[in-house]
Amino acid sequence: MNYKLIALDVDGTLLNDNLELTQGTIETIQKIAAQGTEFVLCTGRSPASSIPLMKQMGLKGYVIAHNGAATVDTETMEVIHEFELNSQALTPYMDYCRKNSIHFDVNTTFALYVPGAEGLSQEALELYKQFFVVPQELPPWAELNEPIVKITISGHMDQLDKVYADWSKWDNSGFTILRSGDFFIDITHGDSSKGAALKKLAEKRGIPPENVMAIGNYYNDISMLTYAGYGIAMDNSPIEVKAAAKWVTASNNEEGVRLALEKYCCAETLR
Repeated sequence: MNYKLIALDVDGTLLNDNLELTQGTIETIQKIAAQGTEFVLCTGRSPASSIPLMKQMGLKGYVIAHNGAATVDTETMEVIHEFELNSQALTPYMDYCRKNSIHFDVNTTFALYVPGAEGLSQEALELYKQFFVVPQELPPWAELNEPIVKITISGHMDQLDKVYADWSKWDNSGFTILRSGDFFIDITHGDSSKGAALKKLAEKRGIPPENVMAIGNYYNDISMLTYAGYGIAMDNSPIEVKAAAKWVTASNNEEGVRLALEKYCCAETLR
C-alpha cells in the first residue's frame, strides 16, 4: 500500500523513555518523506513541544497537538483548526482539583497556564522544561480571552485513578475525559480526538483513509489507529490499544517506529 500520510504519536512511540529521537529513526523517516509521503505528529503535546521535533527530523507540514484539539502549520504557525472548550463549564473540574490538591494546567493552542506558577517546585519546572514549555500564571478566569483547548491533570497513578473514577460519574456533556498517559488526564472538547483531527487533515490534503498510516501506544491513540487505513501499536501499549491496531511493532525503546516504517513504507520493501 502507498501510504501518503503517516501520523506518529510522540511520547511512548516516536521517542524512547529518555525522550530521545534516535538517528536511525530520523534517517528512515527522511527516506520515506523523500518518496513524497507526508508526516504529521499527532500528540498530546503543545505545538511548542512538538514542532521542534519536526524540525529535528527536517520535516515541514503540520502537527496535531493537544490530543487533536488543535492543528498547526509548522512553518506559518497558522491554526488550521481548534476545538474550543466551554470555559464556564470547566469550573467544577478546577474546583475539584483545588479541593483535592491536584495539579492542573490550562492550555490554549500556544500557551500553558498554571495557578501558582511562581511557586512551582523545581521538579515541576524541570518537567515542563523537558517539554519545551514555560508555564505562565493563570490569570483571573474572566481575563483569559484566548480559546481554551485542553486542561491537563497530573499526579500519581492511584490519585488519577480516583479522579477518573469520580469524574466518570459526572455529566461530562460536551467534554472528553481521557487518560492520555499513566500520570495524566486530559479534558478536551467532546468532538476532539486524534482520530477526528487526523480525518480533517487527511480530507484537507485529499488523502483517503486507506492511504493513511498511524502509529501510537496509548488510549488516546485508539481513535487515530482505527481511522487510519493501517494502524500500528507499539509493543509497550496496553492490550486494548494493541487490539485496536492491525499490527504491533517493537517498543519505543527498540525503535519500533523505525522498524514499522521500514517494513511497510520504504521503497525497497514495496517492490
